[in-house]
Amino acid sequence: MRTANNWHDYVIIDTSDGEKLEKWGSISLVRPDPQIIWKTDRTNSLWNLADGHYHRSNQGGGKWEFSKRLPESWNIKYKELTFNIRPTGFKHTGLFPEQAVNWDFMADMIKNSGRDINVLNLFAYTGGATLACASAGASVCHVDASKGMVQWARDNAAASGLTDKPVRWIVDDCEKFIAREIRRGRKYDAVVMDPPSYGRGPGGEIWKLENCIYDLVKLCSGVLSDNPLFFLINSYTTGLSPSVMGYILGTVLSGKFGGNVSFDEIGLPVQSTGMTLPCGSTAIWSR
Repeated sequence: MRTANNWHDYVIIDTSDGEKLEKWGSISLVRPDPQIIWKTDRTNSLWNLADGHYHRSNQGGGKWEFSKRLPESWNIKYKELTFNIRPTGFKHTGLFPEQAVNWDFMADMIKNSGRDINVLNLFAYTGGATLACASAGASVCHVDASKGMVQWARDNAAASGLTDKPVRWIVDDCEKFIAREIRRGRKYDAVVMDPPSYGRGPGGEIWKLENCIYDLVKLCSGVLSDNPLFFLINSYTTGLSPSVMGYILGTVLSGKFGGNVSFDEIGLPVQSTGMTLPCGSTAIWSR
């Protein structure tokens, strides 16, 4: 497992019975996590004193309970990057801290490439990967279907002092955008994607990642340059193992470009136990 252990403004304090106790800067939150099936004792008093607690509903969804009035949003930093954090109605805060281990990987690849790198970030959410790549010197095309998420990413870029970096901010369906980029003959040296596990398209069509991921990777291979640097897939889909994603990258890319494929879980350290909470999977093809 690859662990995102370079955080200073974020920490998982403890985990138990389907929930994690976190600190985002100075603000403590309790949020559900389906990976946490153990029922260890909750000895830390902050479990009962957290600033916010997201309670799941038996009917689906859930709601926040706050012990005090929180700011509408607040900032935390990861190295030179700054992120706007705010609790949303779907338990999320606008950032997946475990992805920092991938931000570091991509930034190192770009800095050590010795050339100009053009990155395509698909399903780009609030822009963690976009900011990491842009800060490392790459040009980035940031694509997400949600106008609100793209604006959130732009706000993060502004907070990080990256507004002058060469980033294209695109609100669009990712598959349709890729198809148009292929027709336009536009090429990218790196692709990073974090596709959803499940969703519905504008015509009501059903998206299930395990059924669509191979075709999506194959489509994206059509926008790669002749000398690509990396192709990175993140997944939070329980039934899609990192080795399956790695196999797909190998079959689609290695025959054409050579290179190497790696795959693993990613996670975050837990302060109370010194162990690592698994938080998802990543597969990477690279030169």
